[in-house]
Amino acid sequence: MRVDFHTHIIPEYLPNLAERFHGERWPVLHRTCTCGATIMVGGKVFREVTDQVWDPQKRIHDMQQEGVDRQVLSPIPVTFSYWAKAAEAEVMARIQNDFIAETVNQHPKHFIGLGTVPLQDTEAAIREMDRCMHELGLRGIEIGTNVNGNNLDDPGLIPFFERCQTWDVPLFVHPWETLGRERMPRHNLMYTVGMPSETALAAASLILGGVIEKFPRLKICFAHGGGSFPYILPRLDQGWKVWPHLRLTEQPPSVYAKQFYFDSLTYDPLNISYMMKRFGEDKIMMGSDYPFLLRETPPGEVIDHTWELTDEQKRALLGENALRFLNIKEMNGL
Repeated sequence: MRVDFHTHIIPEYLPNLAERFHGERWPVLHRTCTCGATIMVGGKVFREVTDQVWDPQKRIHDMQQEGVDRQVLSPIPVTFSYWAKAAEAEVMARIQNDFIAETVNQHPKHFIGLGTVPLQDTEAAIREMDRCMHELGLRGIEIGTNVNGNNLDDPGLIPFFERCQTWDVPLFVHPWETLGRERMPRHNLMYTVGMPSETALAAASLILGGVIEKFPRLKICFAHGGGSFPYILPRLDQGWKVWPHLRLTEQPPSVYAKQFYFDSLTYDPLNISYMMKRFGEDKIMMGSDYPFLLRETPPGEVIDHTWELTDEQKRALLGENALRFLNIKEMNGL
């Protein structure tokens, strides 16, 4: 079984919240043809997309062509809307969560759903997470790497993470609103340098801020192979060692990092081999970033080309780890 843990979806008829709430930062889906659209933000093109991003039948066709059995559906990060009023962001979250749940219910053999929550308000976030997990039947929550510039170890987020541990809610952390983006206007460096760096900052903050030590049963997966985090981990350990007056944890970062999960979107078998040795074969899950340009095609290619993997290890990385992470016990079906 091949499970693509990292794919994005958006409702075809996303309501125009920019008009409803009179704000320029709301993403608006503007159809350009029967098979494509642009996501507009503030009157400017944010991203051009194809109908693969909303049409389940297109996705299923691609899955059949590329040998994928299941896709895990998650929102596009630009829709997180943490900057908005909590009540308005909750509207956006509910629209997407309802759409993802409906898509999964219509095609249960092909899709698994993750929800989103208005993380700028802990009470609202927990309320919508409760609805996602216990009413809609979604399998986890996707969150951003920061909330309006506050890292994920912000004290205001502690009740959210506590509830995630209590309810055993898997979290998928995806970069958004990346640090240093004002220095990355050229070459699309925001995607190739900014996002990996932003993800590393999120992972390091969760560890050094004591969140992972406080909640040792939290299940967290980082997008894009964890960005640059796996490769700066020894440097984080060295910082913990030489600056004892800054420590908030009993153990060095590498101890807590073993709790993390990562998708396989690294493009290079050398990186997969390194991550397996550092974090373990049970902590890596195939993910492609379908249907965007930087995605891996076909999904799982980097795992297939990691020659030293046994058949058992490949089965784990290509599907079993994702199902286990999402608390799905039925390995051959839902």
